[in-house]
Amino acid sequence: MKIAFISDIHGNAVALDAVLKDIEKKDVDKIYVLGDLCFRGTEPKQSLDLVRGLNTDVIKGNADEWVVRGIKKGEVPDHTLEIMNKEREWTLKQLDDEGLDYLRNLPTDLKLEFDKIKLHGFHATPSSLFDIVLPSESDEVLNEKMMKDDVDIYIYAHIHKPFIRYINGKCLMNIGSVGLPFDGLNKSSYGLLEIIDGELQTTIVRVSYNVDEEIKKFRESEYPNIEQMVKLLKQAAV
Repeated sequence: MKIAFISDIHGNAVALDAVLKDIEKKDVDKIYVLGDLCFRGTEPKQSLDLVRGLNTDVIKGNADEWVVRGIKKGEVPDHTLEIMNKEREWTLKQLDDEGLDYLRNLPTDLKLEFDKIKLHGFHATPSSLFDIVLPSESDEVLNEKMMKDDVDIYIYAHIHKPFIRYINGKCLMNIGSVGLPFDGLNKSSYGLLEIIDGELQTTIVRVSYNVDEEIKKFRESEYPNIEQMVKLLKQAAV
């Protein structure tokens, strides 16, 4: 069985389309989505529609929560709070009530089992949509914050920096970002699991997409933070 985990699309439907085509070529059996669907891209509605069209399990990310209720002081650096709320207002105008209700009602984690292999999927940590857990953390910190359940593999997103670590016989996998990678490589990222006879193989897949097309969409839009978003797309780093 092949299972794909995607996340952090951030309204980049160009990247999402490229990833879904790559997944189709790999004959994946099931796709799961770990949040951050719409915010900070030029095509929030198109991205949301593509995700909903997958007819699969989707969980909420911090950016989905922001779209629904706004960004609060302390959740982002003070100097970015005003402009990010303006971005959120622009995103709201692109969505309808049905889309907002969908985001509002998303669950916050996934617990799955395939061929006796147990998985726990969440956006940032099991207890938060907002906490940041980086690949540089020690095994002890990762174990304490992320790996308390009795499962075989923990899968998350949020930080836009994919990695795979094995700690005390368990696997922790960050699947990176479809629409806004932050690891210096401006290619989409997703996680691929292959389970055969109770054995698990984990892979980070990188997919090229037309970054220039997404930048062109920003430049032709009335998005309130164009230059910053263009910089993020070009550099794939914060």
